[in-house]
Amino acid sequence: MHSPHAKQPGSKPPSPRGIRRACSKELYRTTKRLKLYIPPESLKQGEELYYRKVIGNLIWIHDNHSNKKLLCEWWEKEVCSELAELWDGPGTPVGFRVPGCFWRVAPAAFS
Repeated sequence: MHSPHAKQPGSKPPSPRGIRRACSKELYRTTKRLKLYIPPESLKQGEELYYRKVIGNLIWIHDNHSNKKLLCEWWEKEVCSELAELWDGPGTPVGFRVPGCFWRVAPAAFS
């Protein structure tokens, strides 16, 4: 299986801090693309949710890092609905739902 770490001697796998930062950046970019105000507390909870999901599936994500379709399916199945529920609370427009087709760009944090 292809592994970027195997080809570069001395390179390290991502640290938990690096993963947290990648998740945070990706959700920040996502909210910018949505052009939607997400209250800071909800955004923080979303980052924590996303981080926990990624850490919990890190081995699978690493093994499938080059298969964007599988990563997108994982995102939609494991993260998208919970994030939509979280962000569809007070302070967000009525009827807001995270569109599945939009989230196809979100798993870039795994690359």
